[in-house]
Amino acid sequence: MTALSISSIRKEFGDVVALNNVSLEVEAGELFGIIGPDGAGKTTLFRLIASLLVPTSGSIAVLQLDSVRDYKEIRKRIGYMPGKFSLYPDLTVEENLSFFASVFGTTIEQNYELIRDVYKMLEPFKNRPAGKLSGGMKQKLALSCALIHKPDLLLLDEPTTGVDAVSRKEFWEMLRKLKKHSITIVVSTPYMDEASLCDRVALVQGGEVLKVASPDAIVNSFGKPLYSLTTSNIYGAIKALRAAAGVQSAFAFGQDVHVVLQGNALASDVEQVLCDAGINQPLCRIDATIEDCFMDLMAANELETRKS
Repeated sequence: MTALSISSIRKEFGDVVALNNVSLEVEAGELFGIIGPDGAGKTTLFRLIASLLVPTSGSIAVLQLDSVRDYKEIRKRIGYMPGKFSLYPDLTVEENLSFFASVFGTTIEQNYELIRDVYKMLEPFKNRPAGKLSGGMKQKLALSCALIHKPDLLLLDEPTTGVDAVSRKEFWEMLRKLKKHSITIVVSTPYMDEASLCDRVALVQGGEVLKVASPDAIVNSFGKPLYSLTTSNIYGAIKALRAAAGVQSAFAFGQDVHVVLQGNALASDVEQVLCDAGINQPLCRIDATIEDCFMDLMAANELETRKS
């Protein structure tokens, strides 16, 4: 069963096109990721799904309901956690949770089983104002409030942005546990490493979907010779590589440079170009990551756009 169906969505804000011809489907019970950098259109897409915005063209079916016509019913059946903390900072943890439960005509006790794993971490601070919680605890409270009415679809817009690595790991562990409650989860993130934690992902950039598949399928489809170069002169290496024959692309990845070669190009020839530029480090063959695939898809999309 399809929980979310997005068909040819376009959203314009004046002369700015935020989303362009976006289509994808999310199956019931999936943990689906919308992966892309800031400005890719993730938040706009989430607001459209949540019926907070109306599309310029195209349609969205949320739990078999039209996002424009059936917005009142949709809002009863989804949980939405926006990227910016939006709970009441002056209310305590318990007061926030009780308030959101009452809005949906339920109680904390009625759906406690659903939020138990999350709320156990919050319980020692239940009398603390929400505005005085740490970043990770704020996210846990926001998740509890989005879950308290037992939604069929949970929308989480960049839930781990700005929190520490430990809190990020805990948050994703909680999402995996929520799957046993048959809740469909759609989560957006700019962190490419989080893509591997999803069942399937949509890679988005510039308001367009580059690819939709499982993380393994995306990585396995790379199919190009990929190398890593470790050097202290990253700028010089990238400049030399991008001018070299046989190099398709070269990008900085942390302290290294990832290099994609064309066709039958030889790594030894490229190493000679680097040597001539004063960089005497070898190229090491590596396996692609989601981020490598994203960069490759983005470059291909930009090339196709220029041709058209």
